[in-house]
Amino acid sequence: MRRLLALGLTLLAPLPLAGGDSGTGRLPAAQPTLTGDLQIHDPAVLEVGGRYVAMGTGFENVDGGTLRIKTSADGLRWSDAGTLGTAQPAWVAKQLGTSPPNLWAPTLSRRGGTTYLYYAASLFGKNTSGIGLATNPHLDPAHPAAGWTDQGAVLTSRPGDTFNAIDPFRIDTADGRAWLAFGSFWDGIKLRELDPKSGRLRSGNTALYSLASRGGGAIEAASILEHGGYFYLFVSFDRCCAGLESTYRIMVGRAKKVTGPYTDREGVPMMKGGGSQLQATSGRFIGPGGQEVYRNGAQDWLVYHYYDGDLGGTPQLQTAQIGFDAAGWPVLGALPK
Repeated sequence: MRRLLALGLTLLAPLPLAGGDSGTGRLPAAQPTLTGDLQIHDPAVLEVGGRYVAMGTGFENVDGGTLRIKTSADGLRWSDAGTLGTAQPAWVAKQLGTSPPNLWAPTLSRRGGTTYLYYAASLFGKNTSGIGLATNPHLDPAHPAAGWTDQGAVLTSRPGDTFNAIDPFRIDTADGRAWLAFGSFWDGIKLRELDPKSGRLRSGNTALYSLASRGGGAIEAASILEHGGYFYLFVSFDRCCAGLESTYRIMVGRAKKVTGPYTDREGVPMMKGGGSQLQATSGRFIGPGGQEVYRNGAQDWLVYHYYDGDLGGTPQLQTAQIGFDAAGWPVLGALPK
């Protein structure tokens, strides 16, 4: 479950693949060394006019637990930009019966000049949850907290439902349609179609698609990338939010349609627990996950958090250009030192 510290939109300057562009079967460049204020959890990224905004999960019981914001002029050095307001939207307490300590796991996307922000509100360990939407017609990276209108809840869940309405991710596909992936534990990762303009669920398609499951086990933080005739589904497996004890790891599968079926490198269906490991704990980079794909110029990138072993397990921001091997599977460059 994407939760903890900051609300994040993250934007990064394009870096070249080592030896070629993504999709050539060559490894991408090493992951960049980021500096500045990197404390964030469940980051999302958006590039606006050559500048970068990152949003992430709110600090518990600080500024209402609202989403936190960071900005960067180059995608490498980051500064804290405060929070998205100081009070949670009214629908949250109505849906949950109380105001939770913080809001979780934002995702950012743009269409037709409008920026769409989806976020989650939940009671920890329960599927009493909801996904909200805010829109901004003119997002200014110099004032990223300004101009937002909350549109209320888009999707909710409650005890008895087979899914958990958290960890949203919007993908606008090449055919002009839009989709919302979400889910954590329970029956796993789900998908609903959106109306592209309003950002709300499409009334003409009420189907709930099942994308990935571990039979009630730990799977969450879905994100989907359309590339080279495939849809790639990135998820996080195992234990989140435990600092140095976290075992989060980034997994991936792919499908020919956004609705699935998704399989891993070995052909194991993701609905049966399949997933190919993309990144796991290595050195001081503990429990990487809460990831999200985003477009940066002509390149595909991944943003995620990890728990820094040199900083006592504080969650930190990291970005990586996505490359593709000769078989068309995503690969990431080496971790920074």
